[in-house]
Amino acid sequence: MARNKKPEAGTRLNDAQRLAWLRLIRSENVGPATFRALVNEFGGAQAAIEALPDLSRRGGRAQEIRLGSIADAEAEIEAARAMGAHLVALGERGYPPALAQVDAPPPLIYVKGRLELAEIPIVAIVGARNGSAVGQKFTRQIASALGLEGFVVASGLARGIDTAAHTASLEHGTIAVVAGGIDVVYPPENASLQQAIGERGLLVSERAPGFSPRAKDFPRRNRLISGIALGVVVVEAAERSGSLITARLAGEQGREVFAVPGSPLDPRAAGTNNLLRQGATLVTDAKDIVETLAPILGHCPLPPSIELASCDETDTPPPLPDIAQSDRERVLEALGPSPVDIDELIRVTGLETRKVHIILLELDLAGRLQRHGGQLVSLSEP
Repeated sequence: MARNKKPEAGTRLNDAQRLAWLRLIRSENVGPATFRALVNEFGGAQAAIEALPDLSRRGGRAQEIRLGSIADAEAEIEAARAMGAHLVALGERGYPPALAQVDAPPPLIYVKGRLELAEIPIVAIVGARNGSAVGQKFTRQIASALGLEGFVVASGLARGIDTAAHTASLEHGTIAVVAGGIDVVYPPENASLQQAIGERGLLVSERAPGFSPRAKDFPRRNRLISGIALGVVVVEAAERSGSLITARLAGEQGREVFAVPGSPLDPRAAGTNNLLRQGATLVTDAKDIVETLAPILGHCPLPPSIELASCDETDTPPPLPDIAQSDRERVLEALGPSPVDIDELIRVTGLETRKVHIILLELDLAGRLQRHGGQLVSLSEP
């Protein structure tokens, strides 16, 4: 039995496995954390897909759960191939090693361009869409200097600071993480820049080709921006801005957070000045970033630490244990609207670890559970 086997470094999914992974992550109520739990429980994505209907019914779902179809997955992969993009899995070439270390990384991402850039140390630079002339000039200076120091510069292809960072680092290496499909241009004025990055840099997205981003997709993109990088530099940011979300996520992911000081009279500096008060590293030139990151540059990220049993779809997964309705009720009683650690649930209920994890999967697929970072779960709001 080959359950819970860690993929070896350099392992590639075969075509059937890649299709199954895509179908699973595109299935209803399956996010990265649920994907991981399902694959580890059932030994592979195909077996997990087959188990979804029964699990969701056991969790109290009345209607049939929507599964990612073979036809849709094949069409998605073909659309990406037609535009020169690749669907890469966790641990494969083109998947940033640092991203593989975050809590619940996306199992699959689309990439287009120079795949080797994902394996070079990355620094993210983000900031205001209405960045000042001085802010954009400073961004170009540090982005260019970081490129000369051997770093790849990542950002989100937004207006202002992001655009300045990409433009200045395109020659040495830049990565643009987009919120929509890898072929969807946003904002429209960056069409030529996005095309250039797809040819000379690297475009990254976890969304399907043709997907138009919604407001809620940009925080997900920000999580990827911080996740692929060793550190995040915030140049200008108002008190309520997406750049501060990226900085917060970077801190949660154990990344270095850098901030550029600004005038207290400029509202675009309020967020960065506050980051400095909270302990972010002050940046006055690229040397501040290089010196801070130097001690960790020799420590390359290890292969993915999560157990994705991706390489053996031939074994039959063990049968699910018998779970009494009273067991489910004990877990439901222990859950509430506030996030709780799964280990604490196991202690409180006194149930076997595997039973608790399966009950949580049932609730998750039924749409009754919300997963937070760090193995925290709560009941979903009705």
